[in-house]
Amino acid sequence: MKLLMLILIMLLIVSILGYILVILKEKFYLKNNIILIDKKSVTQDDLDTTDLKEFFIDGTRLKAGDEIKVITKYKNSIIGILIGAIKKENSILLVTHSNKVLRLKIDNILQLKIISKYGKFFTKIG
Repeated sequence: MKLLMLILIMLLIVSILGYILVILKEKFYLKNNIILIDKKSVTQDDLDTTDLKEFFIDGTRLKAGDEIKVITKYKNSIIGILIGAIKKENSILLVTHSNKVLRLKIDNILQLKIISKYGKFFTKIG
């Protein structure tokens, strides 16, 4: 019984330390303006084509790394992570959960909702 209790306490301590290290890593990324998008379909060329990493759409402040839900004029609902905006084309670049990189014209966006902001822990917005 004591051995089982010792093992459970050890597992609890290890999981808490792992959680703290993950939080510290995220804080480091935020402090150094590093945005981590863990999708294999996003290439360096996609990142280079975007020229705005922080911008406003209809009064909503968006940053690269935010998870958003977009409803287009054609009633398509798209959920994905924002990569950035292309000012010349008046469009945004979005990577979906199915690893597709989409370029959406801002004129075709009917409604936009932020699901979660990058760097905000345990919060849901909207």
